[in-house]
Amino acid sequence: MPDVKCSVSNCNFWAEGNQCAAKSIMIDIDQHAQASFDSEFANDFEDHQDQASSVRNTCCHTFEPKKK
Repeated sequence: MPDVKCSVSNCNFWAEGNQCAAKSIMIDIDQHAQASFDSEFANDFEDHQDQASSVRNTCCHTFEPKKK
């Protein structure tokens, strides 16, 4: 698998160095892209945070909150 970077530190698959340690990753069209198939990147990163409260707060459908 290619080197995948992730800054969502409270994801179960987050690893040191902002690495994604998931065995597979689910990718889907970002709702902010409004189904524009020529969009490559989400454009809603102005309020960057290191933690997400749910998968809806990420651009990654693989997100799974860390167990406490």
